[in-house]
Amino acid sequence: MSFLFLSLFLLFSFLLPPSSTLPYPYNTSFHIDCGALTPSTDSYNISWLPDNFFTGGSTSVVSEPLHFHLQHEKTLRYFPLSSGKKNCYNIPLPPARYYIRTFTVYDNYDGKSHSPSFDASVEGTIVFSWRSPWPENLTRDGAYSDLFAFIKDGQLDFCFYSIATDPPVIGSLEVVQIDPLSYNSAGTGDSYILVNYGRLSPGSPQWGPGFTSDPDPFGRSWQSDSDYRTANSESARVITTKEKITGTEQAPNYFPMKLYQSAVTIDGGLEYELAVDAKLDYLVWFHFAEIDSTVKKAGERVFDVLVNEKNVSRLDIYKEVGSFAAYSLNYSEKNLTSSMLNVKLLPVVGAPLINGLENYAMVPADLPTVPEQVIAMRALKDSLHVPGRMGWNGDPCAPIDWDAWEGVTCHANKNGTGLVITQIDLGSQGLKGYISDRISLLSNLINLNLSTNYLEGTLPIGIGQKSLSRLDLSNNQFSGSIPESLTSSNLQLVRLNNNLLEGKVPEELYSVGLHGGTIDLSGNKGLCGVPPLPDCSLFWENGRLSKGGKIAIGLSCFLFVSVLLLVIYIFCIRRGKSDYDFGLPSDLMSLAAKRNRYQRQKSLMLLEMESQHAKGLPSLPLNPH
Repeated sequence: MSFLFLSLFLLFSFLLPPSSTLPYPYNTSFHIDCGALTPSTDSYNISWLPDNFFTGGSTSVVSEPLHFHLQHEKTLRYFPLSSGKKNCYNIPLPPARYYIRTFTVYDNYDGKSHSPSFDASVEGTIVFSWRSPWPENLTRDGAYSDLFAFIKDGQLDFCFYSIATDPPVIGSLEVVQIDPLSYNSAGTGDSYILVNYGRLSPGSPQWGPGFTSDPDPFGRSWQSDSDYRTANSESARVITTKEKITGTEQAPNYFPMKLYQSAVTIDGGLEYELAVDAKLDYLVWFHFAEIDSTVKKAGERVFDVLVNEKNVSRLDIYKEVGSFAAYSLNYSEKNLTSSMLNVKLLPVVGAPLINGLENYAMVPADLPTVPEQVIAMRALKDSLHVPGRMGWNGDPCAPIDWDAWEGVTCHANKNGTGLVITQIDLGSQGLKGYISDRISLLSNLINLNLSTNYLEGTLPIGIGQKSLSRLDLSNNQFSGSIPESLTSSNLQLVRLNNNLLEGKVPEELYSVGLHGGTIDLSGNKGLCGVPPLPDCSLFWENGRLSKGGKIAIGLSCFLFVSVLLLVIYIFCIRRGKSDYDFGLPSDLMSLAAKRNRYQRQKSLMLLEMESQHAKGLPSLPLNPH
């Protein structure tokens, strides 16, 4: 069984220039104690976060907690099949390079004495596999794994995929930011994940974060080389020093000084054998420092470095950097024919010496789902309320060696730069929700089946991509009108029956059935306009006023307003003017004047009679004429 050391580092969107005088410039890190409910700080002063960023699963503890000396090794998270085949830790991170390390442990936590089979991936690329049964020491003690990878989309997707019905497990997950130029990334590019297949510190027992208090800016742990030396190298001598080693802890790799303060040497050849996967290429790093004070000048220690019998370099450490100074070189080994990588140091003058050896598998990143379609699928996951048992986590399509999200089919796009969704088949899944308008981003979708669920709301305008040929939304509760955008697609099958749709059916959509395709619109009482559906109202269309209805209402309003204005003009404006300018005929005018003069004379006579009567004068007879 192969298991991989995982390590991943976060880098800023801006890059600081390498400098040995600056402190380590990257301070973003996550140390997650999977399965833990509370934060903690271990004996090496590392602060651990309680479990977070997971998509599902349950928590447990190992069966023998006292066997483990660190708290984060005692708890774990496991992912039963009820959480879906695919589960992830989704950690938001700015685009950068990261070191990731996991601790994986079983220790019969479930009492079944069956170590699980599962794969793990980073950013949609499988990085390690566990297959049952695990070796006994790994089953009980667990193992650390690490790698280096670039995160480009602002979120680390560290995912697990269940093999058969086995639940994947994880004890801890660490993410540390590193220099983007480390490990010759300028030469290898950002499309490879470097998976640790051995990080050796000759002459030292295992050390580094999680094992000792010795620091490593990247968080790397280093293990003894004794288990990797061949039988003819078992007599190698250990050399150590407490002298300061120059050229250490510098950008971009920040190799710790402790690495160069111990070494092994042998009078004959020194040989290592490292287990590898022959399908992959490998990046090998060698570390040297002349810490033997008896070597005083160049030419006193010269040896050849060979990888799989190929001479990589003839090396004189003192000639390169002098004494008590760090020197490194790296070499890429490709096209392996064996599952064992052989490293030899053969003497030329004196005895060969080595301070460190690293071996990384160069795992090419799998094609990811194109970003806009990831956005669309995550939006659909939320709007459709896709249940956790379906495993809609991480990248919808990658890794290509796994199944895509349940009910989803993917293919590479035309230029081979990414994966695209071509089919979504979620019929009869008990979904409750609506179709997100982000579905318009699925420009390669050919088949969409959401039939026999409990979906509602209106059909989004963007549902009708040109690529769409089969659409089945039958037996739901969709309402509103059929969007005109469906007429621009190449549909050969349309099933919208048994919904609450209304309004006029676009003639172009109805023509699908007239050109050899299949269309079913039955069970929508509000649809109209095509046989055998009823005719649509002249003024009502698609659940709202038709264009003709709007014109008719507009004309009616215009006529009403016009009549109203005319009435106002006649009864208000014209009537106001008559109060001042209206004149009677002249004959009526003269008659009125005569009547007014007569009334005035009569009034004067009455006043005079009343006055005489008051003075005792005889009253005059009234003349009625």
